[in-house]
Amino acid sequence: MSYELKHVFASLPQMERGVAKVLGGDPKGNNFLYTNGKSVIIRNINNPAIADIYTEHPHQVTVAKYAPSGFYIASGDVSGKIRIWDTTQKEHLLKYEYQPFGGKIKDIAWTEDSKRIACVGEGREKFGAVFLWDTGSSVGEISGHSKVINSVDIKQTRPYRLISGSDDNCGAFFEGPPFKFKFSIADHSRFVNCVRFSPDGNRFCTAGADGQIFLYDGKTGEKICALGGAKAHEGGVYAVSWSPDSSQLISASGDKTVKLWDVGTSTALTTFNMGADVMDQQLGCLWQKDHLLSVSLSGYINYLDKSNPDRPLRTIKGHSKSIQSLTVHKNGGRSYIYSGSHDGHINILSLGGGHTGENNDFSGKGHSNLVTKMAVDDADQLVTCSMDDTVRFTSVTKKEYSASNLVKMDVQPKHVSVAAGGLALAVCIGQVVFLKDKKKVFTLDSLDYEPEAGAIHPGGSTAAVGGADGKVRLYSVQGNTLKDEGKSVEAKGPVTDMAYSKDGAYLAVTDEKKVVTVFTVADNYSVKNDFYGHHAKVVTLAWSPDNEHFASGGMDMMVYVWTVNDADKRLKIPDAHRLHHVSGLAWIDEHTLVTTSHDASVKQWTLKF
Repeated sequence: MSYELKHVFASLPQMERGVAKVLGGDPKGNNFLYTNGKSVIIRNINNPAIADIYTEHPHQVTVAKYAPSGFYIASGDVSGKIRIWDTTQKEHLLKYEYQPFGGKIKDIAWTEDSKRIACVGEGREKFGAVFLWDTGSSVGEISGHSKVINSVDIKQTRPYRLISGSDDNCGAFFEGPPFKFKFSIADHSRFVNCVRFSPDGNRFCTAGADGQIFLYDGKTGEKICALGGAKAHEGGVYAVSWSPDSSQLISASGDKTVKLWDVGTSTALTTFNMGADVMDQQLGCLWQKDHLLSVSLSGYINYLDKSNPDRPLRTIKGHSKSIQSLTVHKNGGRSYIYSGSHDGHINILSLGGGHTGENNDFSGKGHSNLVTKMAVDDADQLVTCSMDDTVRFTSVTKKEYSASNLVKMDVQPKHVSVAAGGLALAVCIGQVVFLKDKKKVFTLDSLDYEPEAGAIHPGGSTAAVGGADGKVRLYSVQGNTLKDEGKSVEAKGPVTDMAYSKDGAYLAVTDEKKVVTVFTVADNYSVKNDFYGHHAKVVTLAWSPDNEHFASGGMDMMVYVWTVNDADKRLKIPDAHRLHHVSGLAWIDEHTLVTTSHDASVKQWTLKF
């Protein structure tokens, strides 16, 4: 038995309201970089479905930048660690690791010879450092600021200059190496969010929360003008990025627009209107070759179209928050992966044909809180339950949420399962709710146990409910009611997830005691096999369409693929999502498994038995 990682479907950038997002670009112009959680994501700019994820920081990563040589990436995290790693090999070997200061790193810049690195942020004893990439020894001092430094850049031509921008409303200008503070720049009236040199080094600009962008001489630091005469934007400016030929730049703002500026005349040539919702605020941008990219507060990445400023050429969608649930469904010969995240967002990921890796979403207003579980029923409805105390039935063909397809629960649901004939079972805190055709038909409450998970037999005759007491109670489905006939079986510990095989022959149950137990339905639910291997609580499981294999995922970051008839015949996928436990599993076909986790990415694996 063997496995191969076939596809990585990356997360979007992790965004925060009012906080700039730094995008990195590779010097050859093929890839761009951003961070989410503990991951650095590298995406192909022409085909963003091609992605690579670097997960070696033990803490949340905030910024990553390519060395001008293109061979290395430097990434910084909230603890103040900088890791410098190889980009040319799949393994991304660590070259050096430094701790320039204690506290969040907010921006990184390299000198053009790829030999020196400046980093700035929220240090406790200092707000910035500049050092040699191979020894870590200091090549100057970043002083002159009294508060957090948000942004740094180094002139890519000699004589070297360094600029920084801070929450003290000032920029600072340095000469070097070794870099020494020359003077402060006090033109902004609010925080300075971004400072950037033009590629030719002749100019630099600073952008602030006051909506202004100022232009300066790159060599002397003398002020030239303010872009747009007075204010450049109605809202704060979070990011700027220069054109490769240094004649233009783009700016991203909280006023929900991106502007394209002609530097020579300091006028806006184009205004890209990105929407009217708060999620359409623009917090980052990158000009790479012919591509103009911006990032919305939603995490969506927009490819801007100069000839049609109100409509991006493409928008990359996906998840920016951790994924909690997952299911797959075939429709019109193509498979789709549905995933639900921490913030209630549900993503639709296409597989097959030229559309592999395309992300989409449902229109309208959906869940407002964490999506705990999902399944697709025989009426092509995505059935989801959420911490917003609802169960939704959303048509996967219409792809829009509707208020009429929402069922309000009395208490929070934590698990949902479906069966043919419009049946659904929602397991809530202290309650089990039986639904038929999108309506509550029966509720079991005042239970003497805490229900945790449920499953309806494909034949619709039995509803199994797993409890925190380690028992699985088997209720008989009689018309629109669930009847307790006093029948139960034992798992090895508090139940975490459960599912019947597609043919209804087996019931598999996962528990907190690291075991998966499989029961034979026809043999009065006798134990078929116990499956041991996980080192921590097992949280999710999914049956293969072949009914002979099933997969389980746990808090130990492991995925196991088990063989029903032989507990020793198993396939182990360690570190399926490095540093993150697996939160969802689903099978596309008997040789293809998809996994997801709190790293907000989805991975597709090819299995050989």
